[in-house]
Amino acid sequence: MKEAAIQLFSAFLGSMGYCLLFHLRSQLLLPAALGSVLNWGVYLLLEPRLGSAFYACLIASAAAALYAEMMAKRLRAPATLFLVPSVMPSIPGGSLFYAMSSAVRGQWAEARAFGFRTAEYALAIAAGISLVWAVYGMAQQMIRAIKQRKQGR
Repeated sequence: MKEAAIQLFSAFLGSMGYCLLFHLRSQLLLPAALGSVLNWGVYLLLEPRLGSAFYACLIASAAAALYAEMMAKRLRAPATLFLVPSVMPSIPGGSLFYAMSSAVRGQWAEARAFGFRTAEYALAIAAGISLVWAVYGMAQQMIRAIKQRKQGR
């Protein structure tokens, strides 16, 4: 439990630092950084239960994308301002580093294993975000069409 709290706090601080580095408006700092806590919290909950880092990362990224869309609508800002900091904890920087380090040393089997893990995480992040964007976009179009029909257009 203590380790999870430290990880969640680290996710928050890392995303907050990213937001500050890119001069995110002050009223958007807290909501943007809280998205990373949601993302990493979902991952920490699901990874041991699912036994798959891929599916846990996919669902966590989908949760972050949904959170970003909701915050964007509520705070009237682009969803990207919330999405990018929210998925920061999921980015496979460590496995990419180890893949490149192994490749430079000529340890190809190890480089391949870490490279596969990096690609797996990246694919899970992209698929989770894309899934939410597709469903959310279709839902928005359906809502617009219903509103237009009610107005008699």
